[in-house]
Amino acid sequence: MKFIKIMPLLLLGFFVLLSNVYGETINQSMEGSMDVQITHPDEAIIGRIASISILIKNNGWEDKQDISFIFTSQDNSMIPVSDNSITIKRLSQGSSYGGSIDFKISSNINPGIHFLNVKYSQVLVSNNKEPQEPIVYDIAIPIVVKKEPSVIIHTNTPEAIFANAEFPFIVEIISKDIEITNVNIEIIPPTDIQFRGETLHSFSTIQKNYPIIITSRIISPIEEVNTEYKLPFNIIVRYTDDIGEEKIESQVVSVILRPRTFMELTTDGGMWIGDFFIAPYISIGTIIGIPAGAIISLLIRKSQKSTKKRLKKRKDKN
Repeated sequence: MKFIKIMPLLLLGFFVLLSNVYGETINQSMEGSMDVQITHPDEAIIGRIASISILIKNNGWEDKQDISFIFTSQDNSMIPVSDNSITIKRLSQGSSYGGSIDFKISSNINPGIHFLNVKYSQVLVSNNKEPQEPIVYDIAIPIVVKKEPSVIIHTNTPEAIFANAEFPFIVEIISKDIEITNVNIEIIPPTDIQFRGETLHSFSTIQKNYPIIITSRIISPIEEVNTEYKLPFNIIVRYTDDIGEEKIESQVVSVILRPRTFMELTTDGGMWIGDFFIAPYISIGTIIGIPAGAIISLLIRKSQKSTKKRLKKRKDKN
């Protein structure tokens, strides 16, 4: 009779989940010092292929034989491309074995968490002569199934701008799930906005989870405005996905153009005081001196006017 052991996935004493660039890795030590490593994607996309890899090493002093991994999906969400099992006839002391198996994610399932079940079996050869009863372990692998690959557009712009000034306009593109190719990124500004930089950018490839950042600057209209209104910027991303289909993602970013107040700080460290602009490279003494000088000039003018009035009154009395 077979001796069966069922080991829950959440028992930290037996399982360790490790994140890596390919997804998640399950490490488990079996009886007889057999170390098993199963690497799987933490996410998969409907209609795509998900690969599961195994690495097993015999760290014990006795041989193991009839080793097998049998993969099943209870809800048929993951269908094996060819075979659903990996078998190893015999593994001697200090030996290791690696392999992989591919599954197609069914198109008839709902997005969410689905499980791929693994039945691991081995036979310990006592004293390298006498095979013992098979030992079986059950392992459940959780995989989040997504409907479509995600290409995300992030923007970093001021919420509001004012006339006759320059502001940064930053666009970031991230492909979260797949590598994309033939990428064209187009930025379409409003007609009354000047754009400092290229409005069309092309990339042969953007790798999965590798952000692409485009930094430009926008120049607002010269004429002042009396009321605020929105300026729409269109960002369009065209690309080819991992199965050769052409896709388009787009986003509209609205920036408010508002009247300028008496004192404004620009994003590059400059300052507007009324109609006067103080560049960011002007020294602190100059910045302080400009308004101070203006105040002294006003006081001198006021003093001169008062003196003239007193002299005029004296003449009238005489």
